[in-house]
Amino acid sequence: MSEPGKVGGTRVYHGRIISVDLDEVRFPDGSVGTLEMIRHPGASAVVPLLGDSGDDPEVLLIRQYRYAAEQFLYEIPAGRLDPGESPADCARRELQEETGYTATCVEQLFTMYTTPGFTDEKIHLFVATGLVPGEAHREADEFMELVPTRLSHALSMIERGEIQDAKTALALLYAAGFRLS
Repeated sequence: MSEPGKVGGTRVYHGRIISVDLDEVRFPDGSVGTLEMIRHPGASAVVPLLGDSGDDPEVLLIRQYRYAAEQFLYEIPAGRLDPGESPADCARRELQEETGYTATCVEQLFTMYTTPGFTDEKIHLFVATGLVPGEAHREADEFMELVPTRLSHALSMIERGEIQDAKTALALLYAAGFRLS
């Protein structure tokens, strides 16, 4: 039996952020089928910790308007990888562009697939410390406000369903459970 994987396909859309492919795929049982796949260059997201990272550090969340969700969402700074850019450099860039802060230390938490049923997008999650304030340089379609929040309160926001963004909830839970415990 042949190995599972792509055996052919067609690009049906190429845009600024994503591409859409119709892939002919051989499945583990040897059968072949067509899957619609969204191709994405990947992204980085960062949990910014303000000041002392003691028992209950302050996390710099953003409250950002998201058209797809038709509302403002609480998130951590994040953005798409530029061609040739490392995930850590992307995390530093997005932190500065969206919040104005630069970090003296950026450490990787882990890498996740967002929705592997139909996209290859990966988000590299980081934690940033030693933040130094500066001037933000947001894109024209970024409407956000900074919301400094104690980590304990952010975790309660996840529990109450107030933080609905998956990368943010997972990064905060991971940081609290594995990096700050």
